[in-house]
Amino acid sequence: MSREYERLRAALSGERLPAVVVDVDALDRNVARHVEMVAVWGKPLRAASKSVRVVSLLRRVLREGAAAFRGVMCFAAREAEYLAAEGFDDFLLAYPPWQASDLDVVARLAAEGKTIRVAVDSREGIERIGGRAPGTDIVLCVDMSLRAARGRVHVGVRRSPLHDVDDVVELARFARGVAGVRLVGLLCYEAQVAGLGDASPFASWMNPAKAAIRRVSAREVRARRGAIVDALVAEGFELSVVNGGGTGSLSTTTAEPGITEVTAGSGFYKPHLFDYYSDAFVRSLEPACFFALETTRKPAADMITCLGGGYVASGEVGADRVPLPWLPDGLSLLPHEMCGEVQTPLRVPRGVALDLGAPVFFRHAKAGELMERFSEVLLVSGDRVVERAPTYRGAGQCYF
Repeated sequence: MSREYERLRAALSGERLPAVVVDVDALDRNVARHVEMVAVWGKPLRAASKSVRVVSLLRRVLREGAAAFRGVMCFAAREAEYLAAEGFDDFLLAYPPWQASDLDVVARLAAEGKTIRVAVDSREGIERIGGRAPGTDIVLCVDMSLRAARGRVHVGVRRSPLHDVDDVVELARFARGVAGVRLVGLLCYEAQVAGLGDASPFASWMNPAKAAIRRVSAREVRARRGAIVDALVAEGFELSVVNGGGTGSLSTTTAEPGITEVTAGSGFYKPHLFDYYSDAFVRSLEPACFFALETTRKPAADMITCLGGGYVASGEVGADRVPLPWLPDGLSLLPHEMCGEVQTPLRVPRGVALDLGAPVFFRHAKAGELMERFSEVLLVSGDRVVERAPTYRGAGQCYF
């Protein structure tokens, strides 16, 4: 067995399984790499809290990054409320709220003196925010997807109706006339760069095309984002926030002159989807988050079965969304079963012997989603558990 496996196994000795584990030493090194990347261009980082979902770890990230960080990107108004009660401030609510209860939260946080900016992409949304949460600072959420053939070809995600300069300027002018809101910035996430791995073993024949999409999109996004910023400035808007990026696009987005801050979060844990990037920065990160299952059965001489494991990631259905057996080395899922809700069979290579009760460590495909399945996370340094930290769910917080 590898030293890494034995280290983690020793740390979990006597712990109840399944368990989720974060190696805080690896986490700290990943945070340091993010800070080094943005320091080259003097841009602050905004932490994506949905990729962390553990207050203790979010505090640690901001502490380790110190002055390099500027606030938190939230995915729900109630999440911002929870984090505010935990002492956090400077929130960018990245997903447009509509429910009256959510807008009441926004209004309450603003009244308490918290800094909160709310993403919006429609006239209806602006009017509703102005009416329900007057005094709110808003940012326009722009679709940075790559389009061609007059929109018939679309590469990226389907989110905002705002795509080009005219779309954004038109809505900005509208916002200027709505009482109760103030336009202060832009949210411009380039999913087809940040979220598109170009070194995947699951569909390797597509990797050259994905790499080309990343290159072309990075250039196109830079030009379009810059043009949008210039147009709004020419209209007299003062943009305190122009947010872009993600871990997968940090190396390109950070260099854009119009960007005032970049967001990252998943790279702190480095889930296994980030193994499938050719980008040097992404490849420099190291796995820091795992879950451990107990070996409970041996259906054949070269197989074991673990208890639990069906923590499949959201998004496009595919083999890359399934948890990856990580330690011991060489274990593999059975293609016709994969990870089951209560049982996960694995093929065991020669030279690896696992007794009943032995832990097997997996990596999730994404970052924060795994925390929704556990009430606490074990923070490990070396071969010891140094802290037991509640997840959002463990603290009674569940948003979607």
